Amino acid sequence: MRPDLRLGGGPASTIAHPAAANGGLVAHHTVQTSTAGFTLTLVSPPLMSRRELAATIADAVGELRAIDVAYSPLRESSLVARLRRGEIAADAYAPLADLIARCDAMRAATDGWFDAWSAPGGFDPSALVKGWAMERAAARVRAAGITDYAVASGGDLTVRGNAPHGGPWRIAVHHPYDARRKPVSLELTAGAIGTSGVSGRRGHVIDPHRAHAVDEVRAATVMGPDLAVADAYATALYAAGDAGLAWFPTAEGYTASLIAEVPATRGA
Repeated sequence: MRPDLRLGGGPASTIAHPAAANGGLVAHHTVQTSTAGFTLTLVSPPLMSRRELAATIADAVGELRAIDVAYSPLRESSLVARLRRGEIAADAYAPLADLIARCDAMRAATDGWFDAWSAPGGFDPSALVKGWAMERAAARVRAAGITDYAVASGGDLTVRGNAPHGGPWRIAVHHPYDARRKPVSLELTAGAIGTSGVSGRRGHVIDPHRAHAVDEVRAATVMGPDLAVADAYATALYAAGDAGLAWFPTAEGYTASLIAEVPATRGA
């Protein structure tokens, strides 16, 4: 069976259907912000109209764009960019202070391997904000009454309920540097997957303890209930390597796998 979603091995893709197994509509929508592209796949309840479904998509997209405007380090007027330039204090705005507190909590949970303050140029919470934005968009979808959906971006996704075919979301996680290897197949009806390194890129994660980019080609995958946390864990695990597997499984239900020269797993 073909997967509904794939992580790595090229751009994330979703199989679109004109109608779902539950009799509802299926919407497949993509949006690009300053930092990432996102894909929303929504399966509406049978009685939801096309207009209501379109309004739900617009609401979720608006949430993604609003978070991008407020927290993207690439936007000169964002709170993060202003903080990096020293124009505002860390506690100047309650939402910014909450974001910093989240980053500090992940720094403590990962023995300092996730450190939003170690990025070149100063504070950069992107590894956590992306997953947080996706969870916020998913919350808007649920508020509209949709319980079957997937929100994906690159190697990260959060899902709930069933895919259009009526069963769990089928996800293929591809090897970071060997396209000949069979992807790892997962099925989810609730939860999130955060990854770092599935695209095979080098130098996209900073080792906060040595203040330089991690040059190894490996892939860290973390599964758990919340994508912001899973994504931050995946970034830290990519930087730490095998030593980071000691963090898993967590009391909150996060598990991890690390693909390197010798594949390793913990809490899977």
